[in-house]
Amino acid sequence: MARSILITGCSSGIGLDTARRLHAYGWQVFATCRSAKDVAQLETEGLTSLVLDHDDSESIRDVVSEVLASTGGTLDAVFVNGAHATPGRVEDLPRDALRAIFETNLFGPLEVINAVLPAMRCANNGRGRGRVLFCSSVLGFAAMPWRGAYNATKFAMEGIADTLRLELYDTGIDVVLIQPGPIATNIRENSIPHFERWLNVDSAIEAEAYRNELMPRLYKPDTKKDRFELPPSAVTDAVVHALTAARPKARYRITTPTKFAAVLRRLFPTRLLDKVLLGKR
Repeated sequence: MARSILITGCSSGIGLDTARRLHAYGWQVFATCRSAKDVAQLETEGLTSLVLDHDDSESIRDVVSEVLASTGGTLDAVFVNGAHATPGRVEDLPRDALRAIFETNLFGPLEVINAVLPAMRCANNGRGRGRVLFCSSVLGFAAMPWRGAYNATKFAMEGIADTLRLELYDTGIDVVLIQPGPIATNIRENSIPHFERWLNVDSAIEAEAYRNELMPRLYKPDTKKDRFELPPSAVTDAVVHALTAARPKARYRITTPTKFAAVLRRLFPTRLLDKVLLGKR
C-alpha cells in the first residue's frame, strides 16, 4: 500500500512542490488549499486535493475525516506548511492582527496535527507510527525587524514542536521541524493584503521608515535574485529525507543563512548577534 501524507498550504511554493514530488514518488498525497479554485487546479494535475483552511476548525475536521476514510483509518505523515506574514513594526501591530496570524500559522496547524495523531498512535498494532512535520523558518529562532508577527508564530511553533517531540518519545511518531531560509515563494506578495488590512502607515511613529524601507520591498521587489535564495525543491529535498530516513533529524536547516544563523546563535552574545542581524558595525 502506498504511504500517505496530508499537506497543508499547497496552492504554491513549498507545499505545491512537495505535493508534486511525493505524488511522483508514489505517495498517496492529500494536498490541501484554502480556496476551491486552487483545489480544482491541483486536481487537473492528478493530485487528490481538498479545501482546508487553518482558520476554520470545521474544514479541518471534515478533511481529516475524509482522508482517514480514504486510507482505511491510517496516515503515515502530516506536513503543516500553510502560513502567511503580516509585515510591520511590533509597536504598530494591533491585537487582532496577532490573533489572526496565530490562528493561521500556529493554532490551525496544531489542530490539524492533533486531529491525525490518534490514527498515528493506533498504527503498527497500537505501537504507533508516523511523521509529523512542521514548516518553521530561520525566523523561528533568529528574529528580524519588520517581521515581528511572523517571528512570534514561528518561535511559538518551535516551542510546540519541541514539546510534542518529547511527549511522543517512544511512541513511534517522529516530530520534525523544517527550517527554510530565503526560498523563492509568493509569501512577500501574499503578505500585502495583511499589511494593508492591519497597518496604518500614516499614523505610525516611524512612517518614513515604512515608506523608505518596508514598502519598496513589498510593492517593488528587487528583481535581482538573492544569492542565497533557493527554489522550493530545496525544502522538498529535506522533507523527503525527513519522511524516509530511518531516524530523521529533529531539525532540517535549509539555505546558507539558516545554517549561519544557527551557528551565530550558539556562538555570539545576544547584543553582538543583534548587530549582525541589523547590519550594524
